[in-house]
Amino acid sequence: MSLVAVILLTSVLVVMAALLAAAGAAKLARLDGATYPAALRHAATAFAAVLTLAATMTAALAALCDR
Repeated sequence: MSLVAVILLTSVLVVMAALLAAAGAAKLARLDGATYPAALRHAATAFAAVLTLAATMTAALAALCDR
């Protein structure tokens, strides 16, 4: 498997995890009685948090593997 394929597969998996987290956050917010705009804000925050965490972990692993 080429490096490009591994990178693409990993990127797709990270985005899918972020989308699942966002959907879960929106659903929980709606179940709690939030309006649609508020639920969308919760979903966007969860999506951004998952992507930020993935980027941070990638940077940390890259720094460790660079040694």
